[in-house]
Amino acid sequence: MGSQATPETNRVSATSGLDLDSSTTLRLPHDPAPLPPWSVEAVLATLPTPPPPTAPTSPIPFFHLLERLKTTKREGWSRFHIKHGESISDHMYRMSILTMLAPPSLSSRLNIPHCTQMALVHDMAECLVGDITPMDKVPKEEKNRREATTMDYLTRTLLGAVDGGLQGRGMRAIWQEYEDSETLEAKFVHDVDKMELLLQMVEYEKRGKGSLDLGEFLNVAQRIDLEEMKGWCKEVLKERQEFWKGLGIRPDNSRLAETMLSQGE
Repeated sequence: MGSQATPETNRVSATSGLDLDSSTTLRLPHDPAPLPPWSVEAVLATLPTPPPPTAPTSPIPFFHLLERLKTTKREGWSRFHIKHGESISDHMYRMSILTMLAPPSLSSRLNIPHCTQMALVHDMAECLVGDITPMDKVPKEEKNRREATTMDYLTRTLLGAVDGGLQGRGMRAIWQEYEDSETLEAKFVHDVDKMELLLQMVEYEKRGKGSLDLGEFLNVAQRIDLEEMKGWCKEVLKERQEFWKGLGIRPDNSRLAETMLSQGE
């Protein structure tokens, strides 16, 4: 049998000649220090204004924090150096209008005012979390944790003492319904979210007059769920095809768009 480890033998020697306990984590001088876990408090401490008071009885501190949705840009476009890109609130505003114009065959089955509220609330957590994209490599579970923690802060800490907290609880429930994506209203608003992105994609491409190809975002079109919304999607895809055809250019993901347009014909 092998000998048991003793304090003298339970040590490791690095090639540098250092004699370290086996429990020691060897960190090279150039290794970055580990970042502390994300928290609402840490983000609030970085803001240029003092943090909001705890449990205010007025909604004014909440209103001020929402201003960040107007000034925080949607990060998916930033890699393409788009100037004057849309903010998070720009995105949610147009989504809310889209919900009001749901096709009749769909609107008859929906609670449209509820959908409009959902569109206005669904990205509210991004006022502190920011717009996390797949390029950020943040695990889905961590992204969900940050957003849920922020919504708890907004609706319970900032709005919990405002008029008995009723409106705050309502916002939190609407946000959770969107996240769970089980009701028809939530599925519709998820589709609206994707439609708004596709509209913005085509608008940026047209603004670029052929110098900006955002075809990688077309994959979003494949995830639209409701048939009525697929109709809207096809209109936008056709509009994009005609734009690029007029320039004599075959853009990225053209085959995907052609396949989707041919479905149902």
